Amino acid sequence: MSSNHSVAFVQGGYHGIGKATVEALHHAGIAVAFTYQKSKEQADAMVHALQKPDQPVSILVIQADSADEQALQVAIQKTVKAFGHINFVINNAGYLAVSTIDKIDTVEFDKTIAINVRSLMITSREALPYMPNGGRIINIGSVNSERIPFEGGAIYGMSKAAVVGLTKGMARDLAPRQITVNNIQPGPINTDMNPDTGDFADALKQFLPIGRYEKAEEIASLVMWLISPEAGYMTGSSLNMDGGFTI
Repeated sequence: MSSNHSVAFVQGGYHGIGKATVEALHHAGIAVAFTYQKSKEQADAMVHALQKPDQPVSILVIQADSADEQALQVAIQKTVKAFGHINFVINNAGYLAVSTIDKIDTVEFDKTIAINVRSLMITSREALPYMPNGGRIINIGSVNSERIPFEGGAIYGMSKAAVVGLTKGMARDLAPRQITVNNIQPGPINTDMNPDTGDFADALKQFLPIGRYEKAEEIASLVMWLISPEAGYMTGSSLNMDGGFTI
């Protein structure tokens, strides 16, 4: 693949926001490597649906546990080996542990931090040596960094608030290289982790002036804007795309 061809690495790309983002990147002509943890058949089927047999390979699927530092390092190396460099990093891995603070398990706490915060740092750090000046890093956070309207969300909200601070610090560190770092904060979104039906969804919808859950494709559209030349002056920002959840 030519050195001037854009390449994206998506951490957690086989369903929900990640899947919609991989599809949007691919349709824009960007080579994409994405990770999955367990659903090999689902990830392979996604690649098969997107990758045309008569075209050069432009999608790479990699098994990697986002809580495993070595697995993420290997994933970045596989991406560079396949495509030569990385222009865009989209950190989409997420883990939701719901428990009130008096009952939270330490293992669950540590796993939440490992996936929701540490993996963003590791993936970005490992990609940076292969990222040309002017690259983009996009973290997928959550409006729960600002608002927790349900019991049991303290640890999740804390981890997403940490992403806000991490994004700001990374943006400052990487500004000399014109690498922007931004954080997208979705509201309730229809994913496997948080389906838009059921009692929990009904409770959350009362906080949404728009009156519905978000679509993964809507977040993907914001990702695509943030990697565009028009977004080159935006960095260190946390962008709420939440249907009014935080109003």
